[in-house]
Amino acid sequence: MSTETENAMDPNGLFREENYTDQKMGAIRKLIPVCADGSDDPDRAVNFFGSAQVMTPMGAIPLNFALEGTSIGEAAQDFAGKAAIAVEEAAKEMERMRREQASQIVVPGQGGQGGGPGSGIIT
Repeated sequence: MSTETENAMDPNGLFREENYTDQKMGAIRKLIPVCADGSDDPDRAVNFFGSAQVMTPMGAIPLNFALEGTSIGEAAQDFAGKAAIAVEEAAKEMERMRREQASQIVVPGQGGQGGGPGSGIIT
C-alpha cells in the first residue's frame, strides 16, 4: 500500500510551465524550476519539451521529445531536428509492432476458453 508521504509532491522539485506554439508544427513546453514559495529557482536548469502529432492510417500519434537550448528561441530552432528523430523512432516502433503482430501464429483450437467453435472440445 502507498502512504501519503509516497504520493506527496516534492516541494524542492517543482516547475512552472509555460506553453508556446506556432499553430502549425506543434508546441513547446518550458519548465521553469521554482522554489517551494513559487519564486524562480536559479540553481536548477530550465527544460524545454516539444510535442507534435504525426498522422497515420490508424490516426494521430502524439510525439514528445526533449529540446536543447537555454531560451525559447534556441528550443524552437532545435524543434525540427528533434521532431524528425521522434517521427523516425515512432515509425520504427510501429514497424516493430506490425512485425510482432504478423509473426503471431494462429492455431485453430488454441487460445479459447473451451467449448466454443473451433475449440476441439465436444460438448
